[in-house]
Amino acid sequence: MSRLDHTRPFLAVRIAVLTVSDTRVPETDTSGTILAERIVAAGHHLADRAIVPDDVDRIAARLAAWVADPAVDVVISTGGTGVTGRDVTPEAFARVVEKPIEGFGELFRMLSYQKIGTSTIQSRATAGVANGTYLFALPGSSGAVKDGWDDILVWQLDSRHRPCNFVELMPRLREHLPPSHD
Repeated sequence: MSRLDHTRPFLAVRIAVLTVSDTRVPETDTSGTILAERIVAAGHHLADRAIVPDDVDRIAARLAAWVADPAVDVVISTGGTGVTGRDVTPEAFARVVEKPIEGFGELFRMLSYQKIGTSTIQSRATAGVANGTYLFALPGSSGAVKDGWDDILVWQLDSRHRPCNFVELMPRLREHLPPSHD
């Protein structure tokens, strides 16, 4: 259920999109393109976009670089969340995430169940926070990306969403970290 309070200002966030795939290139990255288009259409900024192979070290390195970049508020990945041997996105996230957001994966699978039934059990969609940056991992299918964005993220990344949203928490995500001397 979405409830927007239009008396509140919309605050655009800077979102990086990561496609995890051994086979995709920019021209064939349908899921990444869908996600990037939806991010911009919602009024947010596409901060960066990358494709990395299904390699836990390379995925974790890309995530860590974005988490360290003050120009990135949110990272959304697509791909590598299944159960096959090459699906290692959740393992890479575990290396970087400081605080898991368990409810994201639970909600994603609940919503997905309504569309694909018990096949949703194969998804290991996950989320968390690291260094004040939100990280969300979606499956690689275009349907899953649409579901994750349209049914969850578009609302939680909208500062007008009530009763609460992820954006309003952003100023407090780093309060446990020592002050920066930039």
